[in-house]
Amino acid sequence: MLALRDNLSQGWSALRAHRLRAALTTLGLTMGVATLIAVMTLVQGANLYVEQKIANLGTNVFQVSRVPLIITDFETIMKALRNRQLTLEDMRAVAERCPACAGVGAAADMTLRARHGGRELQDVRVHGHTPAMGGIDTRTVRQGRYFTEQEDLRGAAVCVIGSKLAEEFFLGVNPLGRLIRIGGGEFTVIGVYEKIGAVLGQEQDNFAVVPMSAYRRLRGGNFSVILYVKASGPGSAFELAQDQVRTVLRGRRRLTGNREDDFFIGTAQSYIALWESISSAFFAVFVMVSSISAVVGGIVIMNVMLVSVTERTKEIGVRRAVGATRQDILRQFLAESVMQCLAGGLLGVLAGFACALALRSFTDFPASVQTWVALLGLALSSVIGLFFGIYPATRAARLDPVAALRSE
Repeated sequence: MLALRDNLSQGWSALRAHRLRAALTTLGLTMGVATLIAVMTLVQGANLYVEQKIANLGTNVFQVSRVPLIITDFETIMKALRNRQLTLEDMRAVAERCPACAGVGAAADMTLRARHGGRELQDVRVHGHTPAMGGIDTRTVRQGRYFTEQEDLRGAAVCVIGSKLAEEFFLGVNPLGRLIRIGGGEFTVIGVYEKIGAVLGQEQDNFAVVPMSAYRRLRGGNFSVILYVKASGPGSAFELAQDQVRTVLRGRRRLTGNREDDFFIGTAQSYIALWESISSAFFAVFVMVSSISAVVGGIVIMNVMLVSVTERTKEIGVRRAVGATRQDILRQFLAESVMQCLAGGLLGVLAGFACALALRSFTDFPASVQTWVALLGLALSSVIGLFFGIYPATRAARLDPVAALRSE
């Protein structure tokens, strides 16, 4: 019985003797594994992207809104538009009657134009915040400060701007203390937020935050706010805070018995769960397609190995005549099959990662390179090599040595 090292050496020599055939044989498997790796890398990156960018509410924070924060059904959103508005009075009631709530704030937003000097920006998101949002919002003020409760009470015309406004209006100049016009009012810049970047191609730094009292002057009329509630802790404390908020709001809205809530609670986990349910369907389809390609590559390898057995019948007969056992022949052909598949798998892993990283570099689509994905690709290649190499190897091992020596 030959050692494993000898089987690998013989297999490598056989592949080197037919380089072009071996290269074309592994090409199909390489494409299948590359597709699988690229898809898994992009899906993992998208999951991480959603968690960090879209579902980043902060530690133990949840939202309460008049309408669904995640729109999945047109009928539901139309029904929700008939719900009572959430008001600042609701926010104060929750803050007073929710012992499990460490902080309660409210926010609303609209789109206006912003101007400074001769420059103007369209579609600027103007957010009205209550002072408590300074300790709840995950955005960080990198320069200046957030507004105070006293400034909100007296309706001070101050604002904290996103980095897009700072770059467009005050490039190379300290923006603090300078005036910008938002809608119909003038505001003094007291702070600048850290740059967020784009989320799925949408600019996220084109905004300004003003005190809620100043926001009401700009918007006028009645509007619904979104409540941001920070629980006193994770786990059971987080669940308790949601229950207490639900109880307070149902009591204020006189919702008794089995009547449905006329408001919606959203958590970071609800965003992530929705995304995972959506991405899993696409992921399953792409995995199926790439798996079919990998299986086709395995079938090609099996057919080429069968041809190789036919061409090398005399070689097999000579090896059997000089003492090689059936198991030696079986292991040699299995080694050749697995080596081709591992080579194709390795090239596929590298190609898949390269495609995913190129897409991340030149577009806004995320990608996350993880070691376990590469190992999965190599494991898949090994399984395909063993599965589709068994039949040709078994056929080679069962050849009659006398008949094999007589073949031309």
